[in-house]
Amino acid sequence: MDWESPLSWDAESAVDTIARLAQDGKAEVPVYAIGADRRVATRPFDVAGSPFFIAEGIFAAEIVAECRRRGLLAGAYALRRPRGATFVRRLARDLAEQRKAPRVLISRGVALLRAEPAVLRRQTGLGAEAARAGEVLRRVAALLAGHPHPHS
Repeated sequence: MDWESPLSWDAESAVDTIARLAQDGKAEVPVYAIGADRRVATRPFDVAGSPFFIAEGIFAAEIVAECRRRGLLAGAYALRRPRGATFVRRLARDLAEQRKAPRVLISRGVALLRAEPAVLRRQTGLGAEAARAGEVLRRVAALLAGHPHPHS
């Protein structure tokens, strides 16, 4: 399976899960085994009373429009990072998790490095705003500052 393709993902189920989290504060979320190329289980996830939660991942932009339409979206960002740093971080993670053979991971990593500008263009075209990590953190902090803390 091509885990870099949106076709490997169930976007409708993802939006429904986000809606459950927003409404109930908890939902069952999928557990994937990349090495096995499939979903292997689900696990409970609870936002523990937080007024916001972050849904992240390579396909997050795929559901921006639907989440916005359903009133579930406080913000949508595509991280703009130095490409070399992303390559090194991804490769280190994948090697540590032994997701595939090292030769496959390096080849895949180089292909993703080359494709990264197009991925960012696609994500912004789907409604995410390109921003550096520090800017995203500042915006999330501003959202939290404007919303009462659930434990106060």
